[in-house]
Amino acid sequence: MTVTHKLVGSSTQMVVCQLAAGQTVYAQAGRFLWKTVNVSLETRLTGSSSPTKGGGGLLGMALEVGKRAVAGQSLAFQYFTASGGNGLVAFSGALPGELRAIELDGSSGWLAEKDTLIAAEGSVNFDIAFQGLRTGRRGGTGFVLEKFTGSGTVLIGAAGNLIELNPAKYGGKIQVHTGAVVAFQETVNYGVEYIGGLSAQTAMTAVFGGEGINLATLEGDGSVLLQSANLHALAETLDKLIANPGEDRGRSAVSDLFG
Repeated sequence: MTVTHKLVGSSTQMVVCQLAAGQTVYAQAGRFLWKTVNVSLETRLTGSSSPTKGGGGLLGMALEVGKRAVAGQSLAFQYFTASGGNGLVAFSGALPGELRAIELDGSSGWLAEKDTLIAAEGSVNFDIAFQGLRTGRRGGTGFVLEKFTGSGTVLIGAAGNLIELNPAKYGGKIQVHTGAVVAFQETVNYGVEYIGGLSAQTAMTAVFGGEGINLATLEGDGSVLLQSANLHALAETLDKLIANPGEDRGRSAVSDLFG
């Protein structure tokens, strides 16, 4: 049963989910906002209500938690279940931006950059997909992806606004800054490639353009979700602000005038 939900807000969205009695959603740690009292909260180490992979039991749980630890993911999920009638629970993303609901029907899964998951229906299977060390070294992202399969609703968040594209409409392939990729259907192949050969021009692009010399490539026929805020540029900006907390010219001017 699809989770009834409502997206609220514009520049910084949150999602309010209405759960029927016995219905469950799980969320990344830090995404929960509020709930009604008839919705219970439980922390578990598994990423779906289905049996754990890798043999089940403690071994399967250990393998699943181990993969998330290697990937730098949260080790636990928060589970919310309604009882005694309908209940409400609300979530938001870690960064200001747009949210999107993806409805899985069991025919095709989705892959997403890590930490984009907001919440998912209990019937949705969560896993970690490793794209290979070569891709990770080149792109700096995309090495570790979240994978969602099964049937049900998945809610993901972006930094800024979302745009949906299909590479099949653009010659079968699009090139994207690695910091702009959010999620894509598993029918789309993800890779990283150089933008041209090694030359003075590509070196200038890498040094002065701030774009590096690698781009993510998305090929095939399927939906791709991109975000308007470049996460790499955002991280660099925040690093500069944190590294220089005293550079507040307005405060310095006030101190000079009034002591």
